[in-house]
Amino acid sequence: MGAWKTRGMTQAPATPPPAGLREPAHQVSPRAVGYWRIAATIPSAVVAVLVVGGYVVWWLTEGRPSWWALVLAGLVLVVLVVYPVVMPPVRYRVHRWEVTDTAIHTRAGWITISSRIAPLSRVQTVDSRQGALMRLFRLASLTVTTASAAGPITIDCLDAEQARELVATLTAITGASEGDAT
Repeated sequence: MGAWKTRGMTQAPATPPPAGLREPAHQVSPRAVGYWRIAATIPSAVVAVLVVGGYVVWWLTEGRPSWWALVLAGLVLVVLVVYPVVMPPVRYRVHRWEVTDTAIHTRAGWITISSRIAPLSRVQTVDSRQGALMRLFRLASLTVTTASAAGPITIDCLDAEQARELVATLTAITGASEGDAT
């Protein structure tokens, strides 16, 4: 049997994988970009309000702040604006996943990129998660716990229906294998 397939998969342009390792075949949902953008904008906006508020309080209580405080506040505000704009599309291009008959393979990150491969015979549990913001974007995340000291494998921002299908598929595959995944 080949790789597990489902309807609506999105493929990115192929980039060369690390030596000897093929990159996972599927991207997460394109709606992940909007989700990550909103999820990054909310804390950035809170920090921006705190920075500006702190600067105003300093100005009102101590007089005009030093030039270095203005420069530092400006740099922080630039980072807080740039992060939600730059991170989501980069993260979308990197995040990939694939389930084959024998293993689950993921790649995630945007500054530090990590790849994980786990044999399906080592899978212990398959969990899905969908917070309020994820529900608005019709997304879900999957966490596959394995008998590994490296911890669980997570696939963030799958289409919610695709996540349900993947849970059913992984449950069927791992339920049919012999042993106790240890």
